Amino acid sequence: MKNNAIGVFDSGLGGLTAVSKLHELLPEENIIYFGDTARLPYGTRSRQTIVRYAKSDLAFLVSKGVKAVLVACGTVSSNAINELQASTDIPIVGVVEASADRACEVAMSGNGKVLLIGTSATVGSKKYEEYINSKYRGIEIISKACPMFVPLVENKLRCGYSIKRMIAAEYLLEIAAQKPDAVILGCTHYILLADVLKELFYRSVLIDSGEEAAKRMKKTLETDGLISPTEGKTEYYVSDGSEEFLGKASVFMQDDIKSVELIDIENYN
Repeated sequence: MKNNAIGVFDSGLGGLTAVSKLHELLPEENIIYFGDTARLPYGTRSRQTIVRYAKSDLAFLVSKGVKAVLVACGTVSSNAINELQASTDIPIVGVVEASADRACEVAMSGNGKVLLIGTSATVGSKKYEEYINSKYRGIEIISKACPMFVPLVENKLRCGYSIKRMIAAEYLLEIAAQKPDAVILGCTHYILLADVLKELFYRSVLIDSGEEAAKRMKKTLETDGLISPTEGKTEYYVSDGSEEFLGKASVFMQDDIKSVELIDIENYN
């Protein structure tokens, strides 16, 4: 069981930022990544559809014998994590709790103000508010949906810095004036917009949800005695556009991916 892979999935390529962090933190681990590129984006879907997609993504990874799964998707973590955890005995780690805990840690030593930015489905779920309000007193959480950010990143940021900043400012300039202590990047894609976000929130700490989830996964494996003693390898799977995936992946990974396998995710419904 220790040598079995960690499964990671996202609706597209954003979860590769979490895989990159896993490589840093757990270089000995085997990883299987699945990007559901055929059904991207998840953030504009109904909760019912998100749950259905997430269950099939999990079913694919379970079929590969993974020992744990990192849900590197803010939308799924906010809308379907309970259903996923109830459907399997293996550990399931999402991005919500890990990134919320880190943000509140920062905010408690500041003004007690946290900003969440994410997809419409993530913000609409109120999952972050529920978690923070149940665990932390005196923390104010502000939420803002930024639906253009995922397509902006998935298209390799081809529009240039000025366009990226214009879109970010349209969503966030007024909120930036509230000077949040921490800004949760509630989608793993968003860390690739860190340059413009740091300009807008120069007094805030940006919380990379993929990085925090990777740290939580390491802690979970250590607690459960599932750390692998061997040198790891990573396999990549997508549900559409395998050649396009290879072309874009280096943006997310800061490294070249040599091969990816195409699968029919509808076989896992």
